[in-house]
Amino acid sequence: MAPLEVIGAGMSRCGTDSLRAALNILGYNTHHMFDGGPLYKNDELTEVFEEAYKHPEKHVDWDIVYNGYNAAVDCPTISFLPRLFEKYPDAKVILTKRDSESWYKSVYNTIYRIYELPPENPEEFEENVANMVKAIWLDGSFQDLQKFKDDPKTIKKRYEAHNAWMIKNIPANRLLVLDLRDGIDWDKICPFLGKPEPAVPYPHVNTTASFNEKHKVIDSSTA
Repeated sequence: MAPLEVIGAGMSRCGTDSLRAALNILGYNTHHMFDGGPLYKNDELTEVFEEAYKHPEKHVDWDIVYNGYNAAVDCPTISFLPRLFEKYPDAKVILTKRDSESWYKSVYNTIYRIYELPPENPEEFEENVANMVKAIWLDGSFQDLQKFKDDPKTIKKRYEAHNAWMIKNIPANRLLVLDLRDGIDWDKICPFLGKPEPAVPYPHVNTTASFNEKHKVIDSSTA
């Protein structure tokens, strides 16, 4: 099913799972780390992503990596965006974003907690996936958990730089920027993708509360 037709460039905790669900409603098959897809079942695939990040000079057959998908969002895709944009020059790019303060708070209360306080049910966050995320996500921001907690300014700067790079480098006719503060609905996405609006509401999933319930993360607040 490759090549990719739509690439979500938004960082984790920026409505990316809702975008995954929305794209699937529109008829795409969307790659997302937590969609119950092959990353949970294929150690070799997580190794491919990790090696591709550590050795960017090496060739990667992205058509094989994304076999069966024609859209991709969130991690691990967001760690390879420049290469994917070059590989799939006709792909539409959707950048979902939010202000850096609320973004950091949401990440801190969800993904970060999985590493700080391992979930009660480890099978909900497979070790191979966790190790890959620590290696590649936002320039290795989870490799030093203490720094992530004690130096939010640096983490937020990385996040802001990620968004700024997308806006600066992706041609306007390929890029749709959606700010969660303005709300996201079909009337913004469907014209960009050339799709009719579905007769169902735009999905809003994977809130902090639902994320933590799914992964049995404890000692967290909502964001």
